[in-house]
Amino acid sequence: MPMRFTLAGRQLHADQTPGATPDARCVVFVHGALNDRSVWTHAARWCQTQGLGVLVPDLPGHGLSEGPPDADIGAMADTVLALLRSTGLGQVVLVGHSMGSLIALEVAARLARQDGTPQDPQISDLVLVGTAFPMRVAPVLLQQAADAPLQAIELIASLSHAGPSDGRAERQAASRARMQQVLAGCDARLLPEGRRTLLELDLAACDRYDAALAAAHRLAQADRPPRCHLICGELDQMTPVRRTATLRDALQARPHTLAQAGHAMMEDDPEGFAAALQAVLQAEAMPRPVRPSPADAPSSPDAG
Repeated sequence: MPMRFTLAGRQLHADQTPGATPDARCVVFVHGALNDRSVWTHAARWCQTQGLGVLVPDLPGHGLSEGPPDADIGAMADTVLALLRSTGLGQVVLVGHSMGSLIALEVAARLARQDGTPQDPQISDLVLVGTAFPMRVAPVLLQQAADAPLQAIELIASLSHAGPSDGRAERQAASRARMQQVLAGCDARLLPEGRRTLLELDLAACDRYDAALAAAHRLAQADRPPRCHLICGELDQMTPVRRTATLRDALQARPHTLAQAGHAMMEDDPEGFAAALQAVLQAEAMPRPVRPSPADAPSSPDAG
């Protein structure tokens, strides 16, 4: 069901199922750079078959949501958190892909603060898909995103998909068309000063984000930290599995690896991705991470 939310003077679009209520467990999906909610179509439909509520927003300036787009991961997290609070959701499984994984991590960390309200949603599970930290972007790609975004889109679409060759070209073409549409739909006049394209803004936000370990530390200190999961594509060229180790260890996260999938794993292997989500949902029976005592907690600067 299409929904419109007014947040900070912007109209945000989201798809929300009737089952997304305060009393129901709801899966919230956050898309990545220069994408929109449509990347989650198969996963969202699968969740609905399981009787779960689903909320799938377009970030500001992406898809059907109004701009201006948010300038960095922290601002994006503030927007998603405001959206969650406005919907009155109760127990949430928060899933983010690529840039969206960093946003999801920040949202969970903000909710872990002690000054939250009883009305805040409870993140039962945090699922980081195609993630890495640091999420560095090659300088040449950043420059291309500003100067020649259509060429950058071509490269990203090519690198994002892997797995069996059957259908790969079609998946790459679909990704290319989606990113081109999102790029064209964003009014460049609304971009922050110094940014020329939405793709440049999103990639720079990933590249500059440095607060993941501080966020993980806040989660570890929470009274009820979420269970954390990583879903990785064995063939991912954008955020290779080896670059997930820092976050995996910091979050005590459970890894789920799809052997025949690349960075866009929910499209490369939708059935495998659904199986990974099923494993996440079944983890409700698993114990939550143990909150360390102050003496055992590592020192880490607290990000705002």
